[in-house]
Amino acid sequence: MAARREILEIEGREVTITNPDKVFYPRTGHTKLDLVRYYLAVAPGALRGVADRPMALKRYVQGITGEAFYQKRAPENRPEWIRTVELKYPSGRSAHEIVCSDPATLAWVVNLGCVDLHPHLVRADDLAHPDELRVDLDPVPGVPWSDVREVAMAVREVLDDVGLTGWPKTSGSRGFHIYCRIERRWTFTQVRSAGLALAREVERRVPDLATSRWWKEERHGVFVDYNQNAKDRTTASAYALRPTPDARVSTPLHWDEVPDCVPGAYTIDTVPERFATIGDPATGIDEVPGSLEPLLEMAKRDKEAGLDTPPPPRPGGDGRRQSTMPLIEIARAGSVEEAMAGLDRWKQRHPGVWPQLHAADVLVDSMRGRSSTWTRIRLNLQHVPEDQRPPQEPLEVDYDPWQGLDPSQFAARPDREVRHDDEAE
Repeated sequence: MAARREILEIEGREVTITNPDKVFYPRTGHTKLDLVRYYLAVAPGALRGVADRPMALKRYVQGITGEAFYQKRAPENRPEWIRTVELKYPSGRSAHEIVCSDPATLAWVVNLGCVDLHPHLVRADDLAHPDELRVDLDPVPGVPWSDVREVAMAVREVLDDVGLTGWPKTSGSRGFHIYCRIERRWTFTQVRSAGLALAREVERRVPDLATSRWWKEERHGVFVDYNQNAKDRTTASAYALRPTPDARVSTPLHWDEVPDCVPGAYTIDTVPERFATIGDPATGIDEVPGSLEPLLEMAKRDKEAGLDTPPPPRPGGDGRRQSTMPLIEIARAGSVEEAMAGLDRWKQRHPGVWPQLHAADVLVDSMRGRSSTWTRIRLNLQHVPEDQRPPQEPLEVDYDPWQGLDPSQFAARPDREVRHDDEAE
C-alpha cells in the first residue's frame, strides 16, 4: 500500500506532508503532522526568527530517537517557490541553502524531518554582515537552573550599559539565549570580538557563576558562549521545537518572566496557547538595531590589557592546543549510547577513581562528522591526586567518522565540537 499523504493549502500554496502519522516524539506521541500544525500555529513568531536567513537543515527522518543528519544544500527536488541563497565556506566549497520566509516553506521544511530550525546570523541579501549578536548561556554539568537565570539577568545589565536591547528566550535544551539585533556594518570577526568582550564583562560581574573560558575543561558555572557569533554557526531559533523527550520549545520570554522561568513549562502542547493568549514577546526585536561600538571599545581595552582573542577553535583536528588540565580520552563512538557504555567499562576498571571526579570533570562532546555527529568522552583528572591518576589507555571505543574517505575531502574541515545548540558546518 502507498504511504498516506496529506495535502495542506497554506496561503495559496499546496504542501504535501508525507507519512503524516509517523511518530516523531515517542514519549508524547506527537506525529509529523502535529509538528507541522505546531509551527503553523506559531508561524508569525517562528518566521520572525528565521525570515530571510539561510538555514542549515538538521533532519530527523526517523524521529528524535533516530540518528539525525545535516544537510546544507537545498534538495534539488523542491517546489519552484522555495527560496535559496548560495553560501561559501572556508573549505572553498559552496551550497545553496534554504531561506524560509513564509508559512508554506516552514511546513515544507518540517516535512523533510526538520524538528528544529537553525538560521544563520545573516540575512540573504548581505551574507557578510551579521544583523544579530547572540548570547548563548551553556551551563556545565551540575549547575542548577537558578544560576543560568541569574547569569541571564547579569547579561541584561551589561547589555543595558552598552546600549543594546536583549531579547531573552529559553534554548529548549539546557541553556538560555539572549539575542540582540544590531546594525549591519560589522564583520563576523568584529561581532565575535564584541561577544567575547560581553562574556568577559559578565564574568567580571558574577565571577562565581559565569565564565568566558572557551576550553571545556577550564570552565565552571555557566559558559557565556561568544563563539556562536562566528561565521557559519547556527543556533536554534525562536519557537523551534527541540529533540527532547517532552518536546520542549525554544521560547521567547518577557524579561520579568526570566527570574522564575522553568524550561519544561514550554512545550509543543503549551506554547501555541501561550502564543495565542499573550502574543510574541519578541515582536519588537527588529525595530531598533543597536551599535556594537561600546563592546568593541571594551574588546580593545581587553586586548591592551593583554587578554587574547582565541581563534574559532576546531577541537578534534590536527594541531589542537595542549590542554593545561590532566585530560584522558575514554571513547570515540558513533552514538552516545556506545560512548557511555565505554565509559561504564572504564568506571568498572577504575572503581577508586570515579568517585573523585566532579560532574564537570566528565566531558561528553558532540563532534561534527561528515553529515552527522559522533560522541567523544574525556575525563579531567584535576580532582584526582597525581599519584592516583590512570594513564591514557587504548580507547574503549575507537570510532573513525572519516574511515574510507579520501583525506583530501575533509582535510580543510577537521572535526570540531558541536555545542548543544550549534548546528553549523
